[in-house]
Amino acid sequence: MKIGIIGLPLVGKTTLFNLLTSAKTATSQFFSGRTESNVGTATVPDRRIDYLASVYHPRRTIYASIEFTDVAGLVRGAASGAGVGNQFLNDIRQVDALVHVVRLFQDSDVPHVEGSLDPMRDLDTVDTELVFADLELVEKRLERIRTAKKVTSAQQEEKGILEKCRSALEAGQPLHAVEFGPEEKNALRPYGFLTEKPVVLVANLDEEQLSKHDYPQRADLQKWAEEHGVPLVEVCAKMEVEIAELPPEERVPFLAELGLEEPGVARLARAVYKRLGLISFFTVGEDEVKAWTIRAGTPAKQAAGKIHTDIERGFIRAEVVAFDDFAAAGNMAGARDQGKVRLEGKDYVVADGDIINFRFNV
Repeated sequence: MKIGIIGLPLVGKTTLFNLLTSAKTATSQFFSGRTESNVGTATVPDRRIDYLASVYHPRRTIYASIEFTDVAGLVRGAASGAGVGNQFLNDIRQVDALVHVVRLFQDSDVPHVEGSLDPMRDLDTVDTELVFADLELVEKRLERIRTAKKVTSAQQEEKGILEKCRSALEAGQPLHAVEFGPEEKNALRPYGFLTEKPVVLVANLDEEQLSKHDYPQRADLQKWAEEHGVPLVEVCAKMEVEIAELPPEERVPFLAELGLEEPGVARLARAVYKRLGLISFFTVGEDEVKAWTIRAGTPAKQAAGKIHTDIERGFIRAEVVAFDDFAAAGNMAGARDQGKVRLEGKDYVVADGDIINFRFNV
């Protein structure tokens, strides 16, 4: 899974990137004009994996992971060449979702690019630049079709879909708000349009704001997120980076002081999974305990293919126990004694937290 981190300059995108990926990427106190993107992988914390590892003591424990791309900050007018333009947005054309960071934290040493804190204005600024970036891509493709020596029937169909996109974008409408048929969606997929991607909103707070669970325009942000079906995650990226550098046993008390039961990476990962309709199932044993990420609604046979195509091809049955039932029993033997382990066929829809042993023959 790949996620792009976007926002204005100096809102804490790279600090959040460092928090998520444990990277040590330098952050800029002032707008640096960088156009390169930072790429790193985050391990998704999961208490269920922690528990399973404590039971099996495996040689390897493998958590789910997310690849994050932190792109340079956008500024108002970037699509028209302001700042460094928006050419670096091509780095996130093929990500699965976007994390949009807006700044709420107060810091006189880090000036806001617009001169004042206003998250609703900043949301609109970045969203507008994404619309313009998609519009530029549409117009370039339409120009190629127009100037082609021969236009095929496929290109003619593509032209019609792109013109539909152009009309919406010129009206300031993001493509996720446009109704496309299944064939149209398939035709648009290779473009990786930014305004079509699912979004998770991150409010980057200071320590006082996070501990009080209050900050300017919080109600407005919550209303916007609810109206747009966008998860809102509140973090204090700067403080959480510092906490993450502590020994594991010392982190919990510091998080508790901020009113948090888990770190920002766990909360953000859960929001991303929910937004994308993803779940995790687990395979366990003395050799390895591992989390596997699939889309909700995936049947057992297809989930087996996530592990190996041979398992999917030779699928016989899936031996399944829900994590909560396993934890209540204490181990697999106890779950069997309680009748919680069951055999499921190829059409069984895998549930979040299922522990599965696939039986197959090839």
